[in-house]
Amino acid sequence: MIPVSVMVAGTGTVSVKIKGRFGVSHHSDFSSPIRPVVSWNITRRCNLKCLHCYINAGNPDENELTTEEAINLIEQFSELKVPLILFTGGEPLMRDDLFKLAHYARDKGIRIALSTNGTLITRETASRLAEAGFSYVGVSLDSINSEFHDEFRGVKGAFAKAVLGIRNAIDAGLDVGLRFTLTSMNISEVPSYIEFAMSLGVKRITFYHLSASGRAQQLSRDWWYKPSQYVKFMDDLIKYAKDYSGRIEIETTLGSFDGIYIALKMAKDEEELGNYLSFVESTGGCGRKIISIYPNGDVYPCQFIDFVKLGNVRERKLAEILSESNLDLFINTEKYLRGVKCSTCSFKKYCKGGDRARAYYLTGDIYGDDPLCPIPSIVNKNIE
Repeated sequence: MIPVSVMVAGTGTVSVKIKGRFGVSHHSDFSSPIRPVVSWNITRRCNLKCLHCYINAGNPDENELTTEEAINLIEQFSELKVPLILFTGGEPLMRDDLFKLAHYARDKGIRIALSTNGTLITRETASRLAEAGFSYVGVSLDSINSEFHDEFRGVKGAFAKAVLGIRNAIDAGLDVGLRFTLTSMNISEVPSYIEFAMSLGVKRITFYHLSASGRAQQLSRDWWYKPSQYVKFMDDLIKYAKDYSGRIEIETTLGSFDGIYIALKMAKDEEELGNYLSFVESTGGCGRKIISIYPNGDVYPCQFIDFVKLGNVRERKLAEILSESNLDLFINTEKYLRGVKCSTCSFKKYCKGGDRARAYYLTGDIYGDDPLCPIPSIVNKNIE
């Protein structure tokens, strides 16, 4: 996760509220490899059919953890002092015991957040989310063009229901953010999208660089943007992070190279560049500050790295899985990179080679290049 607003303007909204104040000169210690944020895919059930779904959501997993097993897992989170549980799916609101699990986690002193498509957030559901103590609700909205969003999410009417859900959540007093998956088809509308987000009254926007897990493997390469599109996108983010500082927070994820771009753009000298780069390295990523647990209890370095299984919580305690797993690939990725672009990059220590899921699924090599990274083209001014 690259906290663009924190890097550019020195402030955030939701992230500061949850983690405490942090910045380029004061790194966050909110989570770590042995005390990670947990992205918990509590169900595969979903009412949408997203073209890029990393977990192939839709039908329920017959081997989903039971309520009793889930409660036991929350006990383990508490013992590990997990700082935040992100309830996700599938669509987490389709799991009947979500609120029971949420209340149990809060009673254990663990912060909770929700990742949802927003379509099921009625006024009553929004009130229940607020009462349960959710620190944050992130809603997927991939365009201000309802037709594009509905097509991308696979169900007609998804846009209208998501926007209504966002408004219901805000009216209930929840901190709400938007999650926008970047593709070549929608990256150009980012400025108008940010303005739309401001009009809704959300507190944060997280831009997800399109990964390649799950159904995204079936997408043609036309869906991935070009370096020239990327430069315009990042320059827009820097501008809006400055203009709307303290009013809305901008972040990106699955593209640690964004931090490199900002560092190169913002640093006034070598010392300042070093500070920015050190901050980028501290922001974490798969297996460094976050893990993912799938509906059946399988543990992965993050929700997109579904090809490196660390263990299963039905077989071993989570503490044992984390202590015995070899996460060095994700903590010190730069040591293993062998793609022509990433292995020779002078910034590899800080960005860790971008997204290993894209490297694995698009090149066939987990140690290969992240094909989406535009930094070499930008540095060499060879932008298409």
